[in-house]
Amino acid sequence: MTPASKARAVASAAVTLVLHGQVLRPMMLTWGTTREEAARSYPGDELIPDADSSSTMATTLPAPPSVVWPWLAQMGCDRGGWYSWDRLDNGGRPSADRIIPRWQGLEPGQRLASVPSGRAWFTVAVLVPERTLVLRADTRLPSGSPFDAFHGPPPVAFVSSVWGFHLEPAGADARLVVRTHGRSRPRVLTRPIDLLFWEPAHFIMQTRQFHNLRARLARAA
Repeated sequence: MTPASKARAVASAAVTLVLHGQVLRPMMLTWGTTREEAARSYPGDELIPDADSSSTMATTLPAPPSVVWPWLAQMGCDRGGWYSWDRLDNGGRPSADRIIPRWQGLEPGQRLASVPSGRAWFTVAVLVPERTLVLRADTRLPSGSPFDAFHGPPPVAFVSSVWGFHLEPAGADARLVVRTHGRSRPRVLTRPIDLLFWEPAHFIMQTRQFHNLRARLARAA
């Protein structure tokens, strides 16, 4: 590689980093939101008081919150799935395409399997029917096994996060705002993983979930 080509490669890399940091990453982390939605606080934020990662994404769904809620209430690998890319987050099993009555009961503290094996889970941390569902996960690294964040010190390497679903009326429709908040250690290792993997992965999975929820609600109308 000639000095000129090296210089062009360095310049291209610098432009790519600036573009990602100033344009693409902020767009991914606030996809679909208004400025007010992205800036406000939501129930569940307080559960991770020292969060070092966060995102807020939103969409408008073609049904009122009372109709959207049952679809959210039955999420989980051991229930209706996550309505995203099922091969990636539901063991290839298709997410539910209808409301299943036996999966409608939710209670604070209930565990929802986050992987098909059931060895990891989300805990229902905040529950306000037809308005707010906040799921929490506390995970050891690198094993991916859960730990109890409320008894004893955290592991040396861990991720604690919340995934919150917040519904508001929007005329005859519903506005769904999804907020994530996370804290991880050691940050020198987890921050690059956030930037290179988790943030893009969440964007891909969350936008797919929005799409599939809209499609299910439109078919059910």
